[in-house]
Amino acid sequence: METHTRARVHAALGDPSRLHILEILEEADAPFDARELAERVGLHVNTVRSHLRLLAEAGLVSAKRERGARSGRPRVLYEVEREAGTAEEIRGYRLLAEILAGSLTSSDDAAGRAEQAGEAWGRYLVERPAPLRPVSRREAIEELLRLNSELDFQPALSSSGAGDDIVFHRCPFSELAQVYQGIVCSAHLGLMQGVLAELRAGVVVGGLEPFVEPGVCVAHLAKSRT
Repeated sequence: METHTRARVHAALGDPSRLHILEILEEADAPFDARELAERVGLHVNTVRSHLRLLAEAGLVSAKRERGARSGRPRVLYEVEREAGTAEEIRGYRLLAEILAGSLTSSDDAAGRAEQAGEAWGRYLVERPAPLRPVSRREAIEELLRLNSELDFQPALSSSGAGDDIVFHRCPFSELAQVYQGIVCSAHLGLMQGVLAELRAGVVVGGLEPFVEPGVCVAHLAKSRT
């Protein structure tokens, strides 16, 4: 699986509602449309459509137009991609994430170790620029926004006289962060630092403020000292 695709899958599986939708589709004998799924999960149909879009982008579900004698516009039907992995396997990955996060809390400098691991993955997930090719600050920030978008943090750049901030309008790992905030947020910080370090554009994350509002975090960008 390609790196960017893997990032989309991890982001798609970070929301319990999407996991529930995936479970329903996996157990179904026939494809469902968005309205049928909305009734089963108890969510607004537009919310379900948004979840389905992310699941489809991650390659976990497929969509097709209904064929038949129905009058009016054909429905869009969704079914699980059988090769993408079962909901039971996905629950196993979520449990593994909780176990690993919990094991880190008992170690010395748990947040530091989580940040180091995140940085290593940040370096891996970004495409390294060619030798001697300079990367501008703007390009580096755009790449950081792109990766966080793929991970479904819903980032937005906020610029002011004080500098540039990235505002994250959701946390795809909010369930885990509620219990292990220091671990999850440190790993996210490290991930961003790894991306920027690999791009060598002279910009770093000067700080990450978790949950300044419900579901909203802010990363403050700064000029690198080296």
